[in-house]
Amino acid sequence: MCLFCKIVNKEIPAKIVYEDNNILAFEDINPKAPVHILVIPKKHIETLNDINNENSKIIGEIYAVIANLAKEKGISKTGYRVVANCNRDAGQEVFHIHFHLMGGRKFQWPAG
Repeated sequence: MCLFCKIVNKEIPAKIVYEDNNILAFEDINPKAPVHILVIPKKHIETLNDINNENSKIIGEIYAVIANLAKEKGISKTGYRVVANCNRDAGQEVFHIHFHLMGGRKFQWPAG
């Protein structure tokens, strides 16, 4: 079982900021911005490459949660970044899709 599945199952503690039947959001343990939240589907989907017609609805739900969290955290007007890495060369370390919601500071471009 992957790290995020263990967090979903409450086997590993996390500072949860949002939870519903399909989605879990928690603070990143190594934040790169004043606001750094990971938003994941509760159902294990390994990488972005594994999104298909059967599980794609969750992605829209995740983005709705991200927008609401950005408002709650006070970063929706100043700006925020959403990052999803796919596979090792892109920096994916946990193979359970997840979206980094980051804000509260000015970001540089290009990223990475």
